[in-house]
Amino acid sequence: MNYKNPIISGYNPDPSICCVGEDYYLVNSTFEFFPSVPVYHSKNLINWTLESYCLTSKEQVDLEHCGSSGGIYAPTLRYHDSVFFMTTTNVSSGGNFIVHTKDIKNGWSEPHWVDQGGIDPSLLFDDDGKVYFTSTGSDELGQGILLCEVNPYTGEKLTESVIISHGCGGSYPEGPHLYKINGKYYLMLAEGGTEYGHMETMQRADSPYGPYEACPHNPILSHKEDMRAEIHCTGHAELMQDHNNNWWLVCLGVRPAGIAPNRLLLHHLGRETFLAPVKWSEDGWPIVGDNGLISLEMDGPLPGEPPFAVDRNFLDDFSMEAFSLHYNYLRNPHTENYIRDTENKRLILKGTRVTLNDADSPTWIGIRQKDFDTETHVRVSLLEQHQNIRAGITAFYNDSYHYEIYITHEANCCKVCLAKHIHDIFVVTESAQIPDTKNISLKIKSDGERYSFYYSLNDKDYILLGTGLAVGLCSESTKTMTFTGTYLGMFAELGQAAFEDFEVKILEG
Repeated sequence: MNYKNPIISGYNPDPSICCVGEDYYLVNSTFEFFPSVPVYHSKNLINWTLESYCLTSKEQVDLEHCGSSGGIYAPTLRYHDSVFFMTTTNVSSGGNFIVHTKDIKNGWSEPHWVDQGGIDPSLLFDDDGKVYFTSTGSDELGQGILLCEVNPYTGEKLTESVIISHGCGGSYPEGPHLYKINGKYYLMLAEGGTEYGHMETMQRADSPYGPYEACPHNPILSHKEDMRAEIHCTGHAELMQDHNNNWWLVCLGVRPAGIAPNRLLLHHLGRETFLAPVKWSEDGWPIVGDNGLISLEMDGPLPGEPPFAVDRNFLDDFSMEAFSLHYNYLRNPHTENYIRDTENKRLILKGTRVTLNDADSPTWIGIRQKDFDTETHVRVSLLEQHQNIRAGITAFYNDSYHYEIYITHEANCCKVCLAKHIHDIFVVTESAQIPDTKNISLKIKSDGERYSFYYSLNDKDYILLGTGLAVGLCSESTKTMTFTGTYLGMFAELGQAAFEDFEVKILEG
């Protein structure tokens, strides 16, 4: 059956998946964004619905003042004896921990911390009753994979941590997942770094402690030498057997910025979730996709109903009390600054002195940019006339890389402005005087190369204020190593503003 990749578009990296009967659940990394670790559900591995988040309180995930691409790293999701378990790392506060629940829609436990270092933790519930916990580590021979036995309900270590593998020769062995398949233990790793040398390798042994032998056709997944330039950086994968006993692999990958044929070794949508069918060789090794390659269109024996078209557009007219699950905040939000005025169908944002340029929690709320060609619209009114108040919409990567169009009151003048922050440069590049700051419509249009910023005084006739290149929001361009993707969102600073009819459309083609 034919299907399209990515199966979850936009910033959704480090996928981990599990099968529960005829239902499939998948989680992703979230770094500094809150709530943390989304839980997606599917019946056919292609059509996914965002159901909830694993970490929804500051007690579960402290992100206060964490750096860009700090916070929550790669999670692993498991299901055992009617209980879901999720393990992950808060690299900014506490380290590795496990949470659990019987109902993904009804909250997860408090964190149970595991006294084993590293990142990318994973769990294997063995059929002998033991639970193995793996993560990255190192010894005198270099970087490797740590293993211990744990109580998954408490995080208590039941054995000492030991190095079981140093990988298969690639740099940065990480993302370990341990499986027991046909009586043997398979250890799958991401190697080569999560950039353009990324790859997935496989080893196996008769014991979880090794010694491990490497798959003769490693890497089992890699696009580092694929010249089609449609997908790059594939890795950090997870194996799964569906309810029809067919095998699959989910992984992260990136779609390059630019417009064909001028695609670049740059990406700004973030690392997305891809799917590939898996077959097994006669000697018991996995063969992923087209001998280690995946495509934007693939065939495989999908479970459940055939894939169906999904409306990826987003609209919030603020008539409902609850925020959509698709919204995220920066770090732990100050919820008192976000008011859904349902009677007047508007969102009131109370801006503080914290700005989009700070590694903090500004009054900001956004959704992931899910494709290259988009159109974002909102109508904004300032509710106060403080000097330098700002309220508008933004294409936001992190506190050092973002573009925004906003309305402001400064020097006794009403203006609409376009500002850009790239590296250590923050500047207003364009501005225009407007008669007042009530009911100003703002719009951002994007394609694979640039963002264009518009405003309208009557919600009909739009004026182009300026543009910004997409490369300014790309992971490869940042001053420090980053792992996230672009959001489209609303914000307010230094005062209150009202927002109406926030909409993000995916423009096909």
